[in-house]
This record gives sequence, structure tokens and C-alpha cells, in this order.
Amino acid sequence: MIPRYSRPEMTRIWAPENKFQIWLEIELLACEAWESLGQVPAGTSENIRKKAKFDVARIDEIEAVVKHDVIAFLTNVAESVGPESRFLHLGLTSSDVLYTCLAVELKQAGEMIAQNIDDLLVVLERRALEHKLTPMIGRSHGIHAEPITFGLKVASWYAEILRHKVRLQAALEDISHGMVSGAVGTMAHLDPKVEEYVCQKLGLKPDPITTQVIARDRHAAFFSALGLLASSVERIATEIRHLQRTEVREAEEFFSKGQKGSSAMPHKRNPVLSENLCGLARLVRSTVIPAMENVALWHERDISHSSVERIAAPEATILMNFILVRLIGLVDKLLVYPENMKKNLEAWGKLIYSEGIMLKLIESGLTREESYALVQRNAMQSWEHGHDFEEMIKKDADITARISNDKLTAIFDLQKVLRNVDYLFKRTFKK
Repeated sequence: MIPRYSRPEMTRIWAPENKFQIWLEIELLACEAWESLGQVPAGTSENIRKKAKFDVARIDEIEAVVKHDVIAFLTNVAESVGPESRFLHLGLTSSDVLYTCLAVELKQAGEMIAQNIDDLLVVLERRALEHKLTPMIGRSHGIHAEPITFGLKVASWYAEILRHKVRLQAALEDISHGMVSGAVGTMAHLDPKVEEYVCQKLGLKPDPITTQVIARDRHAAFFSALGLLASSVERIATEIRHLQRTEVREAEEFFSKGQKGSSAMPHKRNPVLSENLCGLARLVRSTVIPAMENVALWHERDISHSSVERIAAPEATILMNFILVRLIGLVDKLLVYPENMKKNLEAWGKLIYSEGIMLKLIESGLTREESYALVQRNAMQSWEHGHDFEEMIKKDADITARISNDKLTAIFDLQKVLRNVDYLFKRTFKK
């Protein structure tokens, strides 16, 4: 499977050309709105649209003198438009351009990420169904617990990523708000219809009320959604790293022909992609706290948030997109070793069925504490001396006095333990 959106496409969203093109569109749409209200001569917006252009190098040159990015941009555009440029930026303040643009950029980036989430869900569902009935040992604290299937493990990843899809959609809804409300947000020199027109054309909603900025809780929610998504990616990657350990070797990253794992040890096959994902997840999460700290600004506006967002917005979205593309490929090609799973499942002589025996003893009338003690004394002997747990249980008179041999044998039936796998899959995948 080839993901629909790659890192270069995401990078282009944050290129100066895209930013200034959005700035220009905001200015042109505002001019159109003013013209429709009779405040700008008929035909002006069309004339300006035909002539208006910008040059990134020239904007940088002007900004070096004026020390203001939006003024530098408007000055450069005016050079191509001529006298009619006086009809641009009417009633607007820089924030209207900057933060409506940021909303468009984050919306564009978020939609790319959402598409890759969809692609990841497709791969996870396919691998889960493929290994729906592939038994393996479940672990808690890294220690053998009870049987599961590898399909159940992957299905849990699917369910978690599906929740992130919902969270990201909510965050996208939150972030997709623009503003054309002027200095301190009062629309003192604007008609509300200008804001409505600009936002509608850009695919945004007008923020119901702003100061001179769009409140940064919206942005904090967006970065938090990415941080949570990155954390779940790390959970998946960490699990793959554990499964690839030599003494476990139940699953392994695909190792291509000609690939090398170590400069010193030719035998090495390392989980390098998973380790990479764990590291990148930390970087995405590192943008969350600064985004939250951006919420508290002075009065109606300061720009302490601006420097953070210029770095955090491209960094978090580009990294998150790259992470998802890498994870899709990793899961898609993941090597799974059912025989090793079976070997590890049976490694401890059926100790993993201890709970079923305890529950049967409780059913026979013993207290939970009495039942636990009877099973544990056999389990510890098996653990410490390697004795066959099932044989020990069937030789324990205190247990066989309450549970028949046939019922004991049934407890050690793997298929009985996994009898609800179908139900769990139907509940997870809704099919």
C-alpha cells in the first residue's frame, strides 16, 4: 500500500509560497466582499486579482527594513497592483491575515494526517483479520499471563487509532475558524459580512468572537490531538520492539535484501524503524506544552505565541505525517512468526491456565483465598522447578477432590480460552 500523502507534500504546506498565496487570497477575498457591499468601486477586485503577485525574495528584502512581515508583504503586492492597492487590507489588522492563514494551513495539514490515519486503519484491520486466530501469550509486566491472539493485539491498536481519528476530526473542526475582525476584534472598521465571506470562501467558519487573535485553546486542542496520536504510535512501536527481541522473536520488522543491521556484527537485524518512531513521537509531544502555554496572552493580544507556532506547527504536522507513513509501511510488511508464538505460549508447562482452575475451585465452594492458595502452591513448584503444571494439578488430591479429571482437562483447552475472539472482533470492526 502506498500512503496518499508523503512528507514532501506536507512540507509544501509550510513553504513561504503557500503562506503568501493564502495571505494574498485573504486580501483579495476581503476586497471582493467590500466591493459587493458597495465600499469599493465595481470591477476593482477583479482588476487587482489579475495584477496581484508577490515575490518571496522581495518580501524578505522589504521586511529587513520595515521589520514587519505583513507590511512587507502588502508593500510588495502593491508594487504589482499599483494605485488600486489602497483597496487591500481595508479595516483589517495583521492578525486577521496571519491567523486565518494559520487556520487554513493547519486544516490542510490536518486533513493530510487524517487521510493517513485512514490508510493506517486499513492496514491494521487487514493484519488483525489475518492473525485473528494466531495464538500467542499475553503478557503483563513483561511476564506470561494468559493466551491471546496476535489478531487481538493488532485489533487493540486499530481501536486506539480509530479513537484518534475521532479526536483529530474534532480538533480539525476546532481549528477551522478564521477571523476578519480588525484591531482588538471589535470590527470597528469592518462589516461582519466581510468576515463571513472570506471565511466561507476559505472553507472556514468565522470565530464567533475574537480579541486581536483567535483564542489559542483551539490550537492547543489540535496539538494535543497530535501528541496523543504520537503516543499511541509509540505504544505500537514499543510493542514491536519487544516482540523482535531475540529471546522472543514473535514478530519482526521486514529486513530487505542488502540491508545491514550493524557495522560490526553481520548477524544483526534491529528494530530501527520502531525505535525511530519512538523518538519522533517524543518530538511531536514536545509541542503540546508550549501550545498550552500559548493560551494565556496579555490582554487582547501579544505575540509570545507566534514564535512558538512558527516552529511547532510545521514540526508537529510534518513529523506526524512522516510517522504515520512509516508506521503504515512497518505494519504492512511486519513479519509474524506463529511457530515462535506457539513455542513461547507453551514454554511454561501450562502455568498460564491457573486462573481457570482457581475459578473452578471457587465454584466448588471454596473461598477465593483458599482456591488461590491451592493453585499457587502448584504454580510456584512448577515455576521454580520446571515441573509440568497440568500433571501437578491432576495429582493434587485437594484439587481433584473438587474438580473431575475431565473438567480439569477442559480448563487447559486453548480454544475454550479464546472462545470470545469472534465476539471481540465483531465489536471492534462492526462486521
